[in-house]
Amino acid sequence: MRTPPLAGLRVLDLTRLLPGPLASMHLADLGADVIKVEDTGSGDYARSAGALHGDISYFQLVNRNKRSLTLDLKQPAGVETFLRLAATADVIIEGFRPGVVDKLGIGYQTVCAVNPRVVYCAITGYGQDGPYRDRAGHDLNYLGYCGLLDQIGVAGGAPAVPNFQIGDLLGGSLSALVGILAAVVDSRASGRGRYVDVAMTDAVFAHTFFPLLAVLGLGHALPRGEDLLSGGMPSYGVYATSDGRHLAVSAMEPKFWRMLCAAIERPDLEPFAFATGAEGQRIRRELEATFARKNFAEWTAMFEGVDCCVTPVLRFEESLQNEQLRAREMIVEVAGVRQFAPPFKLSELNFAARLPPPEAGEHSEEVLRESGFTADEINGLRAGKTI
Repeated sequence: MRTPPLAGLRVLDLTRLLPGPLASMHLADLGADVIKVEDTGSGDYARSAGALHGDISYFQLVNRNKRSLTLDLKQPAGVETFLRLAATADVIIEGFRPGVVDKLGIGYQTVCAVNPRVVYCAITGYGQDGPYRDRAGHDLNYLGYCGLLDQIGVAGGAPAVPNFQIGDLLGGSLSALVGILAAVVDSRASGRGRYVDVAMTDAVFAHTFFPLLAVLGLGHALPRGEDLLSGGMPSYGVYATSDGRHLAVSAMEPKFWRMLCAAIERPDLEPFAFATGAEGQRIRRELEATFARKNFAEWTAMFEGVDCCVTPVLRFEESLQNEQLRAREMIVEVAGVRQFAPPFKLSELNFAARLPPPEAGEHSEEVLRESGFTADEINGLRAGKTI
């Protein structure tokens, strides 16, 4: 088995909660040495605040394969310690509001002076500039500002709140990883690092392609529930079965639509795959009535043998048992907790849970010793409650 692709990459992760920690966990799963830098008080408050439905918090789902160092960055000794660590780091990730790291004395320019090859990534809601840079926000706010939230939901209804943090994950995690890894490649080639400014609002906005197409073609976005993929086209949508379950229908290509119409014994619907407006709604009602004639199990069994992009809408607990996801080994157990495996499969790399989610400060002395701190220095930092 080959060495993991990011082995030898050292990451100092100052982030908390979800977006940054998930990004750094992906790096850790790929072999990076991720050091989670937490304050000496509560640390990453996802440890407790993330326990939403019982004893397990989402902290445990996004912090495997990392080490934890507690460090009081409000003390000069804490800042000095961080800069010594930063001098040999490849990547630093932070998720504070703009300007906070500069006030602490650990901003990009300061770190760059001791380590010009460092890749320094800042993850914020609105970015490092612009009139909203200092505003507070959460995922729903970012979706609201970029126009996406207004697009989610059924025709005539209020915007629907997704149980999926689109801004945090698409923006704060995945978009940050693209920027970080691109900058790391460049840094290793040129010896010069980069500052990576990731705004979660930007990331969602930059992926809202279909609303943009409507604006370019019509001068305005279509109301929610009326664009082609959100209710305007009968061949793409969600349909209820007789027992209140649902099927996902995405028979958009003509061949799939023909197969669907044949399977449900409605050849009369074949000419209307791409019907829109009043005609599209008429065809949708015909499909609704047809799918309501059988229950979920009956339709699911039937469409198993018809390759026309009609699939069951699984409950999440059912998806955990889905044969495809299980075959892909997408659920793993780490420290007794079921969680997601990495969403990428690399040749000659097997997923390994090298470390469970760390206790706060569990590896403080270990990390400092590796970085050249003497026993007396470490004892002094501990005595001063810097670590």
